[in-house]
Amino acid sequence: MSDSAALDSFLDKWRARWPEWSVGEIFVVPERRDIAVAWFALLQEFDDALNVAGDPLPADAKLAWWGEELRGWAARRSRHPLGRRLEPVRADWARLADALPVLSEGRAQPADRDAGFSSLSRYGEAVMAVEAGVLGDAPGSHAIVVQTLAMRLAETGAAGIPVDHLQAGNDAAAARAWAASLLAEWPLREGACERRLVSAYAHGRLRRLAQRGEPAPLPSRASLLFTGWRAARGG
Repeated sequence: MSDSAALDSFLDKWRARWPEWSVGEIFVVPERRDIAVAWFALLQEFDDALNVAGDPLPADAKLAWWGEELRGWAARRSRHPLGRRLEPVRADWARLADALPVLSEGRAQPADRDAGFSSLSRYGEAVMAVEAGVLGDAPGSHAIVVQTLAMRLAETGAAGIPVDHLQAGNDAAAARAWAASLLAEWPLREGACERRLVSAYAHGRLRRLAQRGEPAPLPSRASLLFTGWRAARGG
């Protein structure tokens, strides 16, 4: 597979997981779309390592590899296809590399809300610093951690819920309660247009989970379009 085809496969993998983007990208300047998708595809790799099920050793090895890769980007020595788009960006790749071990520690079920946020705070700060270089703006680290925890809840269920939110024999109720807690402190107007779009769609997924206690189907295209329009204009 050529480097270009390999890059396209990673970008397409992220688009397949976020079909909302195919609706919302109309609000993004065309020449910014690929680099935004490359950035979010990279973050998805880290989400996957955080939310791995079963034996964590392969995921930890992958995080270690990514740490070396990101330090290579800082020196203009990329190996991964995503580096074709992201390495040229002047950003603090080494800081993000240094924060990746936090994701291994973040798999432990937190005792409470504060512990959950604290476990990922260093990662959130590193993502914020790099995203400012990649997209020209970034949300605060708190918003990044909220979205990371929301994705963890969606991917891992009860394993992503703080112990003090769990209710004996009722994981769905616990999921709704934790989702509602995250929704209450998720700022959606921060960051570049591309981040606001993805955050708005992730927020919608979490809101539907809060209502049902489990992931729900996507809303209509018209609804997704309206959500994207509001996010793009900062509303």
